Amino acid sequence: MPDFISLKNGKLIVPDHPIIPYIEGDGVGQDIWSQAQVVFDYAVEKAYQGRRKVKWLEVLAGKKAYDTTGQWLPEETMTRIKDHLVAIKGPLETPVGGGIRSLNVALRQELDLYACLRPIRYFKGIDSPLKDPEKTNITVFRENTEDIYAGIEWEAKTADVKRVIEFLQTDMKVDKIRFPATSSIGIKPISIEGSERIVRAAIEYALKHKLSHVTLVHKGNIQKFTEGGFRKWGYELAQREYGAYLESGQLQINDIIADNFFQQALLHPENFDVVVLTNLNGDYASDALAAQVGGIGISPGANINYQTGHAIFEATHGTAPDIAGQDKANPCSILLSGAMLFAYIGWQEVADRIQGAIEKALENQEMTADLAQASKVKALSTSQFAKRLITYL
Repeated sequence: MPDFISLKNGKLIVPDHPIIPYIEGDGVGQDIWSQAQVVFDYAVEKAYQGRRKVKWLEVLAGKKAYDTTGQWLPEETMTRIKDHLVAIKGPLETPVGGGIRSLNVALRQELDLYACLRPIRYFKGIDSPLKDPEKTNITVFRENTEDIYAGIEWEAKTADVKRVIEFLQTDMKVDKIRFPATSSIGIKPISIEGSERIVRAAIEYALKHKLSHVTLVHKGNIQKFTEGGFRKWGYELAQREYGAYLESGQLQINDIIADNFFQQALLHPENFDVVVLTNLNGDYASDALAAQVGGIGISPGANINYQTGHAIFEATHGTAPDIAGQDKANPCSILLSGAMLFAYIGWQEVADRIQGAIEKALENQEMTADLAQASKVKALSTSQFAKRLITYL
């Protein structure tokens, strides 16, 4: 059987020795990936006793790619990920100045990874600003390809923005641009197709994991046709394709204005199971929710196209260049993202082992400096933490 993961009839076909590309990442990427790979391989060995094993394939992106090839995102990297469907990456440095605005966004756009999946949960032993952080167990589905992240904008005082403003004022009769001579203009596309596929993904996830509440988070009270359209099309999709589940009570769809969601997520996080958001709102919400349970250092993430099977799992934090190469970084984000990867390819036994080991370590307050400082316990290095996980595995 070939070593490529493939998609057939909407289902992943995973060989026993799949090739999975990885991007080490910049900054602390070198610290966290080296330790994470050891944990992943050990967890696979313990789960399958040699019957299964991942063949890790390094591909380049970010500063390491630029230093090696002169390109921030080489075409070969995109080809390898496209061919192998599933990949995992550390944090990437974004080039300053012109060119690619964000390597992460470029990867999502190129592969049409429309669903950003961020499960937010509390691990016992971690210091949290909330009195009852264990009530926060929310899975975020963030639309990943539309909204302002489409990157359609024109800079103030340029010839292009003057043409856009003239068109808006003359042809479209827009009279709400208060300072046209000094305004930059951005376009926010929200489509029926884009809204439907992210809502569908969230509902499918909820049903699979026996979660009953799916909440559409939006700003439709102000942006009637974009955010409001997202809400409207989400309800229509749910009624059209999942009516039986709605009638039986297995599925409940509701919606909430974005600013109220931030308030309610603090006051009553237990009221939310799965939340679906447009891109910008989802960006804010996923990091804010992560802060409720200890920060993005323990927050995993995935960017998925459920139609093609392509998926990139990633550390959600930055490159932290101030501690790079010092064996201090927290590897939990990449480790938990790896657990999501293994669950995605159907190796749930591996995912459970990784998550269980992290739970035990954190509950025993064995943690890296970012978490240890708040909990007032002795910090472990990245490699020491990984060794503790190996023990629990």
